Amino acid sequence: MIAKAVANEAGANFISIKGPEVFSKWVGESEKRIREVFRRARQVAPSIIFIDEIDSIAPRRGMHSGSHVTEQVVSQMLTEMSGLEDLTGVVVLAATNRPDMMDPALLRPGRFDKMIYVPAPDEKTREEILKVHTKDMPTRVDMKKLSEKTDRYSGADLEALAREAAMIALREDIESKDVKKEHFENALKKVKPSITADIFKKYKKLVEEMKETKLEEKARYIG
Repeated sequence: MIAKAVANEAGANFISIKGPEVFSKWVGESEKRIREVFRRARQVAPSIIFIDEIDSIAPRRGMHSGSHVTEQVVSQMLTEMSGLEDLTGVVVLAATNRPDMMDPALLRPGRFDKMIYVPAPDEKTREEILKVHTKDMPTRVDMKKLSEKTDRYSGADLEALAREAAMIALREDIESKDVKKEHFENALKKVKPSITADIFKKYKKLVEEMKETKLEEKARYIG
């Protein structure tokens, strides 16, 4: 969503690929797909390439035994991002929930220069997310008060919460015209937050460690 918003604000063409979609059982096909994405991005520049689940196509080299497809894909990405052919007018964005799995070479200057940690939504953000998922729902529930009870809920959790509240109302009365406060209260008992305190600590520590490593790498990296 952030990547789409960036593309919209910049007025750039948006090219999105998912990590697992890149791989092919045919030799050389995976690398070809990477080359094709970057070729298309150059043709329609200014453009933004967004790679979802990048850890699946660019894991640390040397981690996997057997097939060397992933290593070849990583090498192809490095070539495309900082090779001889200039990426003028092309911005590459990527998302992952396993940054520790990514190949460190991708985090060097000239490739992915910035790392942005996207935390769980805060109270105000949760309120806005709930409003989005209940805008077509017949309800008079105060979303601000509901957001106070949804600490550590992700956007997907909040969507599931709204859906479950609506289902509870329909189970009570198939002709129901109103999703009430008690329906949301019952939904809260069923839909629990997927983000734990341990996950928060893990990611904060991981991001800090990677930022420190990146600064050290930047200081000593020559070419």
